[in-house]
Amino acid sequence: MGEEKPKSAGVWPTVKPFVNGGASGMLATCVIQPIDMIKVRIQLGQGSAADVTKTMLKNEGVGAFYKGLSAGLLRQATYTTARLGSFRILTNKAIEANDGKPLPLYQKALCGLTAGAIGACVGSPADLALIRMQADATLPAAQRRNYTNAFQALYRIAADEGVLALWKGAGPTVVRAMALNMGMLASYDQSVEFFKDSLGCGEATTVIGASTVSGFFASACSLPFDYVKTQIQKMQPDATGKFPYTGSLDCTMKTLKSGGPFKFYTGFPVYCVRIAPHVMMTWIFLNQIQKLEKKAGL
Repeated sequence: MGEEKPKSAGVWPTVKPFVNGGASGMLATCVIQPIDMIKVRIQLGQGSAADVTKTMLKNEGVGAFYKGLSAGLLRQATYTTARLGSFRILTNKAIEANDGKPLPLYQKALCGLTAGAIGACVGSPADLALIRMQADATLPAAQRRNYTNAFQALYRIAADEGVLALWKGAGPTVVRAMALNMGMLASYDQSVEFFKDSLGCGEATTVIGASTVSGFFASACSLPFDYVKTQIQKMQPDATGKFPYTGSLDCTMKTLKSGGPFKFYTGFPVYCVRIAPHVMMTWIFLNQIQKLEKKAGL
C-alpha cells in the first residue's frame, strides 16, 4: 500500500495545477471578454468606454463584444495553464527547499516572475491572434484580415508571415506578463494577510478584497507593457512596406515623445476593471474546481 501512492502521485498531482489553472482562466475569460474588447478599442484610439460601447452596439451588434473569444480561450488554455501550473510547481519546489516553511514574499514574487515569463512564451501566438481579431473591425475594409477563428488566424499568420511571426511582440508580452504576475502575486499575498489576519475577515471577503487589490497593482505594473505590446502586434506596413515601429523600444520612445508617460496608461480604468475581476474570478473558479476535485477524490 505504501508503494502505491508514489505511482498514483506521479502524474495527476503534477498535471493538476496546469489543468486547474487553465480551466479557471478560461471560465473567467468567458465573463471578461466584452470588457477586454472595449479595452483594446480604447487603446486603439476609438474614444472613451461609453463611446466605444455605443459605437460597437450600433454598428456591429452584441456579437462584436465576443469577437476573438476563441483566441481568448486559446490564450488562457496556453498562457494561464502554463503560468499557474508552473507557479505552483515552482512554489512547491521552493517550499521543499525551505524545509516546508512558508515562503517569504520576495521568493513568491520571483516564482511569479518566472511563471509569468514561461506562460507568456507559451501563450504569445494565441495572444497575437486575439489582438488582431479584436482590432480587425477598426481597420479599413481593404486592410482587414477577416480571421474566422483563432486557429485560422494562427495558420494564416504562419503561412503568410512565417512561423516566427507568431511570436511578434513576444518580448513586450513576456515583460508584461512578468510585471503583471509580480504585482498580482506580491500584493495578493500581502492583502490576504491583511484581510485575514489583521481585519479577521472571512474567506469570501478575503478573496474578493485581496483579488481586487492585487488586480489594481497588476494593472498598474503591466499596462505600460500591455500598451506597447498592443501597438506592436496590431501594426501594419504603410504603402512603402515600412512599419511604424522597428520594435518595442522604438514604440516606447515614440509614444513617450508624442504623448508623454501618461499615454501608456490610456484606458487604465477599463483595463483595471478588466484585470481585477479576471484575477478575482480566476481564484474563485480555481477554488471551486479544487473543492469539486476533493469531493470526487481527485
